[in-house]
Amino acid sequence: MTDSPNSANPTDAQAEAAPVKGLDVQLAEVKAEAAKNLEGWQRASADFVNYRRRIEKESRETYANAVVDSFQRILPIVDDFDRAIAFVPADMQNNVAVEGFKSIHRKMLNLLESAGVKQIDPAGLPFDPNQHEAIGQDADTGKPTGTVTAVLQKGYLYGDKVLRAALVRVAS
Repeated sequence: MTDSPNSANPTDAQAEAAPVKGLDVQLAEVKAEAAKNLEGWQRASADFVNYRRRIEKESRETYANAVVDSFQRILPIVDDFDRAIAFVPADMQNNVAVEGFKSIHRKMLNLLESAGVKQIDPAGLPFDPNQHEAIGQDADTGKPTGTVTAVLQKGYLYGDKVLRAALVRVAS
């Protein structure tokens, strides 16, 4: 009896199926490992994106805090100029040195304004505890209760952050 080319010996088929079965197992293992590696890579990539966002946010906050700190250090100097200019005697108003001090004062105010710092001057406005610090009350002012009657020290804002609250007296 001769074997026809189309008929296969069962042992030959089993012999050929064994390596294929082994390859199927290996392929499944490799696919599982690839999926595991892909998941790990995706997790690491997401962690890196989150890390980068956190670092950028911290960097912006550090910069903003440094800016605020710098402005807060400048404000007492501006106050000193305000007081000095307010107490210049009338006969010295046109003095060259006084004009120089006024010019420096204006430049400092312009610098603060160009950087986004705004003065809080609440005279005649309702008291706002978020922007004002009441240090006294005035009776019989003719103004409604809770109205700022006097500003003893200007306050300053940087954006929506209060650099320094305005020191005020309030009508009682």
